[in-house]
Amino acid sequence: MNGAAYISIIRPVNAVVAGLAGILATIIATGSVPAEFFFIFLIILTITGAGNVINDYYDREIDAINQPSRPIPSGKISPGHARIYAVFLFLAGNGIAIWFMSPPIAAIAVVNSILLWLYAAFLKTTPLFGNISVSYLASSIFLFGGAINGVPGIISVLPIAGATFGVMLARELVKDCEDMPGDMEHGGRTFPLLYGIRATLILGFASACAGVFLSLLLFYKWGILYLLAIIPVGIIILHGAARGLSATSPEEMIRTKSSKILKTGMFISLLVFLVSAVFL
Repeated sequence: MNGAAYISIIRPVNAVVAGLAGILATIIATGSVPAEFFFIFLIILTITGAGNVINDYYDREIDAINQPSRPIPSGKISPGHARIYAVFLFLAGNGIAIWFMSPPIAAIAVVNSILLWLYAAFLKTTPLFGNISVSYLASSIFLFGGAINGVPGIISVLPIAGATFGVMLARELVKDCEDMPGDMEHGGRTFPLLYGIRATLILGFASACAGVFLSLLLFYKWGILYLLAIIPVGIIILHGAARGLSATSPEEMIRTKSSKILKTGMFISLLVFLVSAVFL
């Protein structure tokens, strides 16, 4: 048994960062560090790791060409063992959620686990639905945080989760436009390949607008100081989404730096959420 390979296949840095993001989201959702924060970290880390393993399982033939050093194509882990390992990690993460946490958190963990498997197996190659899945999974860390306080807690964080979903979906669509040459070469079926760059970027801009609008609704929770901080961030995000609207090719799309601007806006908005949750 190659222990290093079993660590590598979960993409440990990615999984740990996801777990830490879950703690951050919990602080934003509750305004404090709850006693259950370590369980939140473990649940997200193990389920994210499981998702990475099952993703490698379904991508093993592509990785044999593009990333032959990955654990499965290199022969360090067999496909069958990788699938068993993914099941074990999914069961571990969901077991912690069901045994130690509230039913709402357990329900989110189960839904996310199913979605991660479906994404790796089918949704990744399904136009738009793959983008929606990734965006939901990114925004669901706030649902985990809110669920600490039960269903009312989930409802209270819906604007944050919705804002994250909207901007994340916009960036996903922009990235698909940038990646068109590679996706076309590998027979991909992404939204811009099927419906064109123009339609994709209009949809992305609309999604960014929805995300920014939802972020403004948090004024009711954090007041005028939050509003003064989040409006400039919203302008950055809308600027990033709008820059790409004039692009007619992947090369032009990359030159607009739309994706980088959206990523910057998302990072700053996370800081605004955190400071507002703790101090306002």
